[in-house]
Amino acid sequence: MNDHDIRGGRLDAAQVAENYQALQAPLNELQALQEAARCLFCFDAPCTEACPTGIDIPGFIRKIQTGNVRGAAVTILDENIMGGTCANVCPVEELCEQVCVRNAAEDKPVEIGRLQDYATAQLFGRGIQPFTRAAGTGRHVAVIGAGPAGLACAHRLALLGHEVTVFESRPKPGGLNEYGLAAYKMLDERAAREVEFILGIGGIEVRTGVQLGRDVSLDALREVYDAVFIGLGHNAVNALAVDGEDAAGVLSAVDFIERIRQEELTSLPVGRRVV
Repeated sequence: MNDHDIRGGRLDAAQVAENYQALQAPLNELQALQEAARCLFCFDAPCTEACPTGIDIPGFIRKIQTGNVRGAAVTILDENIMGGTCANVCPVEELCEQVCVRNAAEDKPVEIGRLQDYATAQLFGRGIQPFTRAAGTGRHVAVIGAGPAGLACAHRLALLGHEVTVFESRPKPGGLNEYGLAAYKMLDERAAREVEFILGIGGIEVRTGVQLGRDVSLDALREVYDAVFIGLGHNAVNALAVDGEDAAGVLSAVDFIERIRQEELTSLPVGRRVV
């Protein structure tokens, strides 16, 4: 492919806006109430057992059904502070929704992921901060990496009353949520809004552009802070081990998604013929 085949401006702003939408529109209030009413509120809920983060799924759905959307979001976020993102990207069809008892009777599970998205989006959209920090402990913890693991750790530490400084090598916090999720899974502003919510508890300072091993050493951090949490993330892709994989115009999916999420889409250079 020669350079003339790669250029920006192939789509105008209207076409970009149409193409870059979520695959499913979020539930409105009526739809959420109707879907919540389908839950049987199982005592030994298989959906909760299947959830890697142990969210009380029947509990938060019952709160939606009774109009307590704030309480539903708190139930979710108390177990998984990244519950807003997980509602969009978690493979629910292989986990909680796969074991939903509604599958047997109706061949269609309760849409747990969409209900979780509804509850958390409502809370974030209203600017509500339901969590209150404990009294200060006098301890200060360094967190390396402002991705999902680092931010979740920082929030829990701040909640317990510790002061936290997060060091992030990139210009923005968020990690894979900010840089590596395709737009059809989660629109760009959702990641930033979730970070804003997490930092809203207070007691968390984020220092961007600081890389472990280049700008600061682990030994130096251990001398200054009471503890250090390392959450470097995992955004590497498998190498193809073929000739030409480092050539111009050859990108990994993660690298291309990052460009899509961070650059102006109408001017983003793309190829006319793409493999």
